[in-house]
Amino acid sequence: MQMTFVTTITIGAPLVALLAFVTGVSLPTWSSRASFAIRIGAIVWFVTAIAVFLYARAHQTPET
Repeated sequence: MQMTFVTTITIGAPLVALLAFVTGVSLPTWSSRASFAIRIGAIVWFVTAIAVFLYARAHQTPET
């Protein structure tokens, strides 16, 4: 759980800023900025959670 959170913040924050800059979307108010960050952040969190789950599953030691 902590790995998912840290990875999402580390990757998500720069990604949201980059997408806002590249797409040229107008974010004049704090509510529009928050809405944009939440929409992009939800996708980043979902992809990160799936990736961390698959990584943990692949590197799990078998129980004996």
